[in-house]
Amino acid sequence: MDLHARKISFIQEFLRLKNEEIISGLETMLRKRKSEIYEKELNPMSLDQLNKEIDQALEDSENDRVIKATDLKSKFRK
Repeated sequence: MDLHARKISFIQEFLRLKNEEIISGLETMLRKRKSEIYEKELNPMSLDQLNKEIDQALEDSENDRVIKATDLKSKFRK
């Protein structure tokens, strides 16, 4: 059974559940596993890369290549 078929089968079984405890347990397990996988895939930035990004941000600020947070919020509200 391929991944797509397994997901469909799981969803069908999930939709038949009537026990809230089982649903809560599955939700908890899903969040925990997603978090574990995400953390496992994180790669810390090197100190050199961090310093380059800080330098770039300072240069952008000095040359007015920034957007105010309030302007950005207004743009996304529209």
